[in-house]
Amino acid sequence: MTETLRAGQRTFQRLVLSDRIGETEAIQEIVSLARQCDLHVKSAHHDWLDDQTRGANHQGVLLECSSYPYVELQDVLDSAAVRDGPPFLLLLDLLQDVQNVGTLLRTAEAVGVHGVILQERRAAGITPAVVNASSGAVEHLNVVRVTNLVQTMKVLKEAGVWLAGLDMDEDAVRYDQANLRGALGLVVGSEGAGLRRLVRETCDFIIHLPMRGQIGSLNVAVAGSVALYAAWQARGFH
Repeated sequence: MTETLRAGQRTFQRLVLSDRIGETEAIQEIVSLARQCDLHVKSAHHDWLDDQTRGANHQGVLLECSSYPYVELQDVLDSAAVRDGPPFLLLLDLLQDVQNVGTLLRTAEAVGVHGVILQERRAAGITPAVVNASSGAVEHLNVVRVTNLVQTMKVLKEAGVWLAGLDMDEDAVRYDQANLRGALGLVVGSEGAGLRRLVRETCDFIIHLPMRGQIGSLNVAVAGSVALYAAWQARGFH
């Protein structure tokens, strides 16, 4: 919630505090940010917040605001041009677990990606649970929802963006031996299934993370985060 208010991407209606909540430092910061946004702050019975959030862990605070503001693909490419660097993108191929999506979005924000691309159907969108799992990082990101990920990948390739798929393919290049510099879109597959066939075939190359233990794979959020940092390192941490 703090990051939602700080980012200011949404339209806010009001901030509601439980009548049981204490005046902690975190609450004081939330109230201060709300007032900076000229947002009305009111108190309500704790049970009312339970009803409004359908029993979710609201921690005594409810922010009423507009839905998440997705952007267009061109906005992401324009953002890269304004920031004077080649596009650096994260594409998620039908990830559904909100914790995995949230973790990847948090890492994406940390390494400075210009945008994240999600497919609209059969994948997790930017829900309150995803916002929470990302610790609010998604509020500072440009996120695009598309109807067809493969078609969007083709548009990116026409715009000069190279697409690196993260998978355990036999022909995959070890991530530290791949060229991750320049305009890049890192494509991460879904939990268990990995990249879909057409998505994999549309990638320019496939990378993998080496492993020496007994477990055959890493959690998708962990693997994707390692690859994101490798790509950022290849860009000289700029």
